[in-house]
Amino acid sequence: MPMGAPVRVMIIDDHTLLRRGLTALLAGDPRIIVTGDAADAGEALRRAPALAPDVVLLDNHLPGVKGVDALPALHEAVPAARILMLTVSEDADDLAAALRGGACGYLLKTMEGDALVDAVLRAARGESVVAPAMTGKLVDAYREAAGNHAAATGDTVDAAPSGLALLSPRELEILRGVARGASNKEIGRALGIAETTVKIHVQHILRKLGVSSRVQAAVIAAAHDIT
Repeated sequence: MPMGAPVRVMIIDDHTLLRRGLTALLAGDPRIIVTGDAADAGEALRRAPALAPDVVLLDNHLPGVKGVDALPALHEAVPAARILMLTVSEDADDLAAALRGGACGYLLKTMEGDALVDAVLRAARGESVVAPAMTGKLVDAYREAAGNHAAATGDTVDAAPSGLALLSPRELEILRGVARGASNKEIGRALGIAETTVKIHVQHILRKLGVSSRVQAAVIAAAHDIT
């Protein structure tokens, strides 16, 4: 995406009124342009390459193919796009399936409009965004997986990943911000450092923790009370 260019968004949802409402909401911000929409996965796959979105807002409960099941094909159709699930489902299995499928975030339709705009812009910058209401379910899933591993290996469930011990005090401060769902800009403002500096620290944190996304780092932090 060219520096300074508006974020190109595609909306995939089977409800016409919702698509129109989201288009009006997002188009009200000069940093965003809605390039088009689709009512189901098939239409989305046909239209997406020509629309060339930077960010896709994808509902899960679509007619025919579910949103989470359409993720691989959408990634193939528009490999540069960041895909955000926007759904009413608070089901932990749907959340896990979306993240496994490559979605960069999971949002709920009950969120405020300004929060949605912020999530779209953050996704376009390469960040992962999960609704705060779903973070606890991610933590529960992490602890369940750790418990299963402990039962199989005899390890302790609460043992922190070894990468946590490698984090510097500054990196721990930034990880706390990530766990709260704060953006790089918000973390930088709170700590009095540049947004680009925060981004570099986040990359170091992900590498030390052995994870690939902010969401995974946030789950580890919350599971070990680093908040």
